[in-house]
Amino acid sequence: MTSLKLRLAPGVVACAGAFSAYAAEPDWLDEIVVTATLRDESLRDVPASVTVLPEKTLQQSGVQHFEDVLSLVPNLNWAGATSRPRYFQLRGIGELEQYQGAPNPSVGFLIDDIDFSGIGMPATLFDVQQVEVLRGPQGTRYGANALAGLIKFKTLDPDPELTARTELTLGEDDTRALGAAVSGPLGGDALGLRLSLQDYRADGFRHNAYLGRDDTNRRDELTARGKLHWAPSAATTVDVTALYADLANGYDAFAIDNSYTTLSDKPGMDSQRSLAGALRVDHHFADSVDLLALATFAHSDMEQSYDGDWGNDVDWGAFAPNDYTSRTLRRHETATAELRLGSANGTDRAEAFGERSWVAGLYYLKLDEDNDGLDVYNGEVLTALTSTYGADTLAAYGQVRWPLADRFALTGGFRLERWSADYRDSDAEHFEPADTMWGGEIALNYQVDDARTAYFALSRGYKTGGFNIGPGVPDDRRRFGPETLANIELGLKGGWLAGRVTGDASLFYSRRQNQQVSTSIQPDPANPLFVFYTDNARGENYGLESSWRWAVTERWDLGATLGLLSTRYIDYLFGDRDLDGREQASAPEYEYSVSIGYQHPRGWLAHLDVAGKDNFYFDASNDEQSHPYTLVNLRFGYAAERWSATVWGRNVFDVRYAVRGFFFGNEPPDFPDKLYLRLGDPRQWGVTVDYRF
Repeated sequence: MTSLKLRLAPGVVACAGAFSAYAAEPDWLDEIVVTATLRDESLRDVPASVTVLPEKTLQQSGVQHFEDVLSLVPNLNWAGATSRPRYFQLRGIGELEQYQGAPNPSVGFLIDDIDFSGIGMPATLFDVQQVEVLRGPQGTRYGANALAGLIKFKTLDPDPELTARTELTLGEDDTRALGAAVSGPLGGDALGLRLSLQDYRADGFRHNAYLGRDDTNRRDELTARGKLHWAPSAATTVDVTALYADLANGYDAFAIDNSYTTLSDKPGMDSQRSLAGALRVDHHFADSVDLLALATFAHSDMEQSYDGDWGNDVDWGAFAPNDYTSRTLRRHETATAELRLGSANGTDRAEAFGERSWVAGLYYLKLDEDNDGLDVYNGEVLTALTSTYGADTLAAYGQVRWPLADRFALTGGFRLERWSADYRDSDAEHFEPADTMWGGEIALNYQVDDARTAYFALSRGYKTGGFNIGPGVPDDRRRFGPETLANIELGLKGGWLAGRVTGDASLFYSRRQNQQVSTSIQPDPANPLFVFYTDNARGENYGLESSWRWAVTERWDLGATLGLLSTRYIDYLFGDRDLDGREQASAPEYEYSVSIGYQHPRGWLAHLDVAGKDNFYFDASNDEQSHPYTLVNLRFGYAAERWSATVWGRNVFDVRYAVRGFFFGNEPPDFPDKLYLRLGDPRQWGVTVDYRF
């Protein structure tokens, strides 16, 4: 099947080029500005595979969280062992969990420039302007935390005039949400403020038959944001951002029979409380040089606990006691400082494309994390581990763009990064790893015409090495090395049919050296304790990504995305298992979505999303896989000038699908290995009413 898909991929790009016979005018791609790059750029001019989900798309296709719209991003997947997505995979690259050791994310995650990499649960959608997803190594922009790519949330800025909105949502599963936002100037044009607050609650789609409760897997999510914009002069702006998020979610997602009915006597929590802020100063010097000074901080307290036997002594009967609980309390803090100088952006896209430009900067990240873990089996403490981890990262980077001719521009970037860490725990483990790493890119842009741009890019990403802890870790697996990724990419972006058809398509190939593979073993089948560790391997990932939009008429519009992915391990042995040539974990071979929208001049509207995903391996430690599935989401209603009311349905055909799976022995007396699934959400209907003042 892979060979067929890769034969189709060049055809997709060729079909895109076939439209070029039509005259085209500037289109919506010019209006979308990507802010996750080193300098704000039109989406069409970024020499990388990028998906931007604007506010309208988030409102049409989402309800509450980034989880709702993940299927609209080609080759983006997530590991569903948490109540909300924390661990992402781009092009099959990314972590599946973090049970111990040190945080080491492969996908960067920013909310208004604040670093939430590896802890991205506060990604709620209320009052968000757009979501940007950059695929491929972002070695120049973000370094070690963006080996696979970067996800950035940009929330709405203060408005020049006084505005306000409120939003009410009610739905099945006892869903209720209320949000409000107010924005406007404070005593003049130089100072503006935006405040937003939303509270969302739902029962979590599980019935705990033993406790007689429907809320053990609940979602209880509070998000508060504030943004202050000050322009003390024509050359200087100051932006202050504050975020408070409290996701006090329950965790009771697994059942012995892989259903939505659980039997846990001690359901857990998957919570995150974050307080974060950012200060950004932009200054434009008279000699056309821009200065950016940025400082951020984030403090997060998290709890991940669960009933590991997923049962109770009554239901275990003669095999009782079989009682296992696990709890990890985590404190995660980051502080960043960045100073960036660069040439001023052009006044319009044509000028910016033909200008020579440069950017240079320094970046510092301090990360501290404390963990307090406790595993108990039948009243006996299996593990009780407390740990402290601190890491300092200092990086210098630069990027230059040269116009080579009327239609060509060359971009070169480089980043040098020094990372050092210190880890200590109550088992007297002590590690002080350090790495010096580098990454960057060379990209050639070709302006086909005023409406289309092609690019060819070579990039290199990197990720820090680390260590494995615990008495069950083999001696030769105590340390693992840093991973590097070399990527080659070819793409086309633009508009056709006078701008009514817009889209992009890209082909990529990535080679992974010292690929970090998270694995686990269960030494004793009658003991629920697992040994988790990270291995080094080699691998390759290649495929296609494409997104299209067609404004068929003033009333109808169509959208489509496609991600094709082929992955494999190279010469990798896991114990006595030879994984050479096997696909990597959480890397479906295809993902697609189709959207149909209708908007009547009198206000009636409808929107349909159909999204599908191929099967994928759950882990490297076994060969268990999910099943392919297709989900259908629907929204219809009425929108007036100031208000709207819509009815929405998620998974309207009630498809059962898995977002995570574990394969191990959990059921006495023989504890046979069995696949346990965490199911995605079933069908849900609701209504949302929005009013703007």
